[in-house]
Amino acid sequence: MVFGLTFEKLLIIGVIAVFLLGPERLPHYAAQLGRLVRSLRDMATGAKDRMREEMGPDFDDVDWKKLDPRQYDPRRIIREALIDADPFAEPEKPVVARAAVNENSAYLQRKRKRDALGADEQAPFDSEAT
Repeated sequence: MVFGLTFEKLLIIGVIAVFLLGPERLPHYAAQLGRLVRSLRDMATGAKDRMREEMGPDFDDVDWKKLDPRQYDPRRIIREALIDADPFAEPEKPVVARAAVNENSAYLQRKRKRDALGADEQAPFDSEAT
């Protein structure tokens, strides 16, 4: 399969090309396609040779299939990272930031008034508020 194309699909594309181009122009375009494929292959080979020259002997040690981006699965990477974690290591305690206490907040004012009442004294009641 080339670019997800099966042999049947390539055959259909070829038949359509024969009808669109006609028998007069088809050999010319087939030759151009052949030259394009050959030049692409030469460019790939040249890039590979240049990499081999620049990397030196380390080029043969590289596992190129490991570097293929199509094989990366984020779920697998996260799963492996979680499994590789040391199970005996103590978890880090989270750092909790505390906000500054506002001494004039309504809550603290009510709490001070409630604490200021004596044991036999009732809390103030506003009959118009309800």
